[in-house]
Amino acid sequence: MKKLFLLLLISFFFSGCEKDDICDETTPTTPKVIIEFYDSANPTVLKNVVNLGIFNTDFTIGFGFNGVSKAKIPLKTFQDSSVFYFIENGSDEDNTNDNQDEVIFNYTRKTAYISRACGFKTIYTLDATNPVSVTADGNNWIQNIIVSQPNIENENETHVKIYF
Repeated sequence: MKKLFLLLLISFFFSGCEKDDICDETTPTTPKVIIEFYDSANPTVLKNVVNLGIFNTDFTIGFGFNGVSKAKIPLKTFQDSSVFYFIENGSDEDNTNDNQDEVIFNYTRKTAYISRACGFKTIYTLDATNPVSVTADGNNWIQNIIVSQPNIENENETHVKIYF
C-alpha cells in the first residue's frame, strides 16, 4: 500500500511537467520597429540606403544596411524612449565626413505573456504627440518622418517611414 501511495504521489508530482519546455523560434517575441526609406523628391517611391549605419549607446547595429529600403531596429524594453544615430554613407574606418542624424523614438511599453517556455514580450505604442523626432543640427539628411503604424506589436508591417 505504501508503494502504491508513493507511486501515485510521484506520478502526481511529475504530471504538471511538460515534455519539452522550449520556446519555438517561430514564436513572435518582442518586436523590432520596422522602418522603410523613401525618396523625399518622390514620396511614393521606396529608396535604397547606401552604407547606412545605425548606432545606439547600448549596442551597435553598424553599417549593415546597404542597398536595402527597409531596416529593423530594437527599441529599449526598460525605457520609454530610444535614441539612435543614423549615419548616411558612413564607414566603420573613417567617420570624419559622416552625416549623423539623431532620431528619438518616444513610446509607452506593455508587457505581454507569451507562454511558459517563451516568457514575456514587450509591445510598444508610439507617443501620439511626439512619436519620432530628428534632432535639428543644420545638416540633417533625413527630411521627414511619418508614423504609419504606432502600435508595434509584430514585425509584419511598416511602422515608420523615413524620407531622405
